Amino acid sequence: GEQRKQDGVENLFGRILERNNLNQAYLQVVRNKGAAGADGMTVDQLLPYLKEHREELLSNLRQGNYKPQPVLRVEIPKPNGGVRKLGIPTVIDRMLQQAINQVLQPLFEPEFSDNSYGFRPNRSAHDAVKKAKSYYEQGYRYVVDIDMKAYFDTVNHDKLMYFIERKVKDKQVLKLIRQYLMSGVMENGLITTTEEGTPQGGNLSPLLSNIYLNEFDQVLENLGHKFVRYAD
Repeated sequence: GEQRKQDGVENLFGRILERNNLNQAYLQVVRNKGAAGADGMTVDQLLPYLKEHREELLSNLRQGNYKPQPVLRVEIPKPNGGVRKLGIPTVIDRMLQQAINQVLQPLFEPEFSDNSYGFRPNRSAHDAVKKAKSYYEQGYRYVVDIDMKAYFDTVNHDKLMYFIERKVKDKQVLKLIRQYLMSGVMENGLITTTEEGTPQGGNLSPLLSNIYLNEFDQVLENLGHKFVRYAD
């Protein structure tokens, strides 16, 4: 494996690039299936690519030369008319984001609110409903229903990075996450920069959203509010 410590800071970047972690991330991407991203590479083509270019990819990552590809944005028709925009990162970026997620999630999970049910391991929307039902059984009768509009598209990068940096000190990891936030979007062949928001369709975005909104959860808890937060 890679060195676990560098200058007294845990070498999270090394853990992300460990063979077992990358293999696990690869298998998750294969399980999720999904379409090709901006570079046209399919899930089936990922393994042959890695066999040929694995060392080159790892070398670029270690040297800070790796550049995430823009997220491909496509329009899917909604059943009721109109369209829904979906983001499709490349299969390589889906694998790398998953590898980052697998190392960072166990660090942040213990910090998260017990009232948060969106994108959490071993928690579901059914659990959120049970929690809401328990509040009703305690005698609460009024509900305020709040939906965060275009949440994934409007996250402030600097604030998010500040929250991450409180727990993650490895500069290579921080740089790579920042690169993913700014990797841009490709729509109809045109690339636009992403000055805010988290990568649509990315394996890392759910964790980043929970890191960001945990601050909101803490405020509600400190005010003594009963609440349930979930994502759809």
